[in-house]
Amino acid sequence: MSAPTPTVAVLFGGRSSEHGVSCVTAGGVLGALDRESWNVIAIGVTDDGRWTLASNDPHAWRIVDGTMPHVPHADHAVRPPVTAGDRMWRIELSDGTVHELGEIDVVFPLLHGPWGEDGTLQGALELVDVRYVGAGVLASALGMDKQFMRAAFADAGLPITPGVVLRPGEAFEGRQSEIEALGLPVFVKPARAGSSMGISRVDAWEALPAALAHAASHDPKVLVERAVVGREIETAVLATADGVRASLPGEIVTGGDHAFYDFEAKYLDEGNVQLLCPARLADVVAAEVASIAIRAFTAVGAESLARVDVFVGDDGRVTVNEINTMPGFTPTSMYPRMWAATGIGYTELVEKLVRTALERSVGLR
Repeated sequence: MSAPTPTVAVLFGGRSSEHGVSCVTAGGVLGALDRESWNVIAIGVTDDGRWTLASNDPHAWRIVDGTMPHVPHADHAVRPPVTAGDRMWRIELSDGTVHELGEIDVVFPLLHGPWGEDGTLQGALELVDVRYVGAGVLASALGMDKQFMRAAFADAGLPITPGVVLRPGEAFEGRQSEIEALGLPVFVKPARAGSSMGISRVDAWEALPAALAHAASHDPKVLVERAVVGREIETAVLATADGVRASLPGEIVTGGDHAFYDFEAKYLDEGNVQLLCPARLADVVAAEVASIAIRAFTAVGAESLARVDVFVGDDGRVTVNEINTMPGFTPTSMYPRMWAATGIGYTELVEKLVRTALERSVGLR
């Protein structure tokens, strides 16, 4: 008798400003999952936090005329298990009645940003022994908070870019001398956001207050970081039973009106964005980039996958910028494109990640 077909739940949407990005990512993964190998259930989280049964049609989650998709509100709620070892998920209807949705073997959580990528969702799944793709609680939290990510990198001896963190409610005037000591230009970033949302490049100090306000509209904790003169290089990291591997390095070259690889360049203006993979680097520099990517992955205790971004200065010095423990995963996103250039196609990559998660033990690892 053949083994039963395992069920994977693709979980996406969420309460963060990256809700739409998460939906687009889900569309890519839903399209890559082999429906003969997997039972696929799509669970969308609305922007106010309700878990719902969503369409598992990949075409439902495309960007249309520049508009990002979103999870529609519904009159039911999906309920995960509340007891460790219980694999049955349920649907609660508006009249309070509860029906079984089915047993889920593994979750592919594609939420980006807070309330999903930051360890909160991972903790909820860990509490009831649900297997899932991606980093665990601590690594996810470190990967989301740039202040503590930088501390983990520094502790591991990785080179980081100088920066100043303004905690929630802290006036920049009290740190102005530290900030100005970074020199111009600087980048102002929300400390706990992704997809380049809320980021500004500041070339004159009089523009700093507006940049801080823009970042704070996404997160009350803000990072001001010295700009690096050079190139931004990205590397995809994959961890399976065979070990941890780094992809060929990639470089994004932006055109048009984009001063850097911002949200519009990533998702809405791909015609003015070019990926070079492998990036044109000397062999010794490419080797250092790969080494730093794996060291950064290890420094935060990541699992499954991550994208590590570094800067290569004009002097050839490599500085780690950040790690993204659940990178964008559409077929045109950097992470899968770098693996495609390295020899692992999108469908195979999705399969590897889900299979690895299914085989991963629950509890402390």
